[in-house]
Amino acid sequence: MISVGFGTAVLIGTLLLGLPLATTEGDSSHWLTALFTATSAVCVTGLIVVDTETHWSVFGEVVIVFLIQVGGLGIMTLATLIIVMISGRIGLRARLSAQLETKSVVAADLRRVLRKVVMFSIVCEAAVAVVLTVRFVTGYGEPLGRAAYLGLFHSVSAFNNAGFALWPDSLMRFVADPWICLPVALAVVVGGLGYPVVFELLRTWRHPGRWSILTRVTVGLSVVLLGGGTLTFLAIEWHNPATMGPLDDSGKLLAAFFAAVMPRSGGFNSIDIGQMNPSSWLLTDVLMFIGGGSAGTAGGIKVTTFGFLVFAIWSELRGEHQVNIGHRRLPSTTQRQALSISLIGAILVTFSTWLMLMISPHSLDQVLFEVISAFSTNGLSTGITADTTLAGHVLLSVLMFVGRIGPLTLGSALALKQRTRRYELPEEKVIVG
Repeated sequence: MISVGFGTAVLIGTLLLGLPLATTEGDSSHWLTALFTATSAVCVTGLIVVDTETHWSVFGEVVIVFLIQVGGLGIMTLATLIIVMISGRIGLRARLSAQLETKSVVAADLRRVLRKVVMFSIVCEAAVAVVLTVRFVTGYGEPLGRAAYLGLFHSVSAFNNAGFALWPDSLMRFVADPWICLPVALAVVVGGLGYPVVFELLRTWRHPGRWSILTRVTVGLSVVLLGGGTLTFLAIEWHNPATMGPLDDSGKLLAAFFAAVMPRSGGFNSIDIGQMNPSSWLLTDVLMFIGGGSAGTAGGIKVTTFGFLVFAIWSELRGEHQVNIGHRRLPSTTQRQALSISLIGAILVTFSTWLMLMISPHSLDQVLFEVISAFSTNGLSTGITADTTLAGHVLLSVLMFVGRIGPLTLGSALALKQRTRRYELPEEKVIVG
């Protein structure tokens, strides 16, 4: 059902973007251009094969931002409801019932959850849009109408981790402007954390001891990845004349923080990705593959998946039979699910990179960056997306679609469909490694 729903949204978006009304020239776009853009918007990725501002008309841009909103809300609501079904809880007053035991939820609770998710998204997007609008008017002399349009478009794109921008250089012209970069980065982080985590933080931010495993791992690893990524980007790109070199110290810090936030699945860039050092590309690859939080608009295998594997390895190294996080024990089924999602994602990225190398004239590091960006629905690019072959565009479109719904559907299928075996086979000790 999830696949059909997102596929239908992509199809409708392709048809709308294929209309002559959707382009500035008044001509119909190539079907693959419309398909690629619609897939990128619905899957909140941000990879583009044509410049958004110059190629698409206002109607086309409105269609794109509408598809972004549909894709972002769809992921947040579906993922939130799946977490609800898996955990058997909805809100503070939820109780176990026969319906929850059979993996279903009460209709009234469903409506309440959906209403809160929608309101949460609207409030966050509106707040960021207001800040950006004021800045565009006061700092760049934009007329109020144009400023409001720019603010709303980039607010929706940022909160849903889509990465679509109305400038050819993304946000590079605002690299040293904290009133543009920080609200966009904050929207990406909040959208990427996910509704369950954000609302648990709002309820219990004074009592971290009450946080669930989901919130502990998501918040803890997000802080580590953002802090470590910022410091590493600073060290690598500090003297690079094509990226952070010309900036002052505060500008470099802002640019490094922005560069560390966007691989969560944000997709915007304030420095030229194509001019970054190869070591920065590799760091970005790792951050993109990990992605953001579960039940959020970010992509990747999710920080929770990565975090569960880290804790499992740490427990194994210490010789412990159980994986404990805080004062909670992580179920063995969750550990196997995390391992399955990570390994399947790595295999898919490896195979897709091999295919892209066969049909694309670009180097391995550029192709790997592009493939991981598509799979993690990130949208960052070294600048080769438009130059890739038609077969490459098809492959990237498939990767965006699979990367968007794959981890969600696979994770929910593994979690909601457990088989109970009535017997145990004899155990045999084997050597690993």
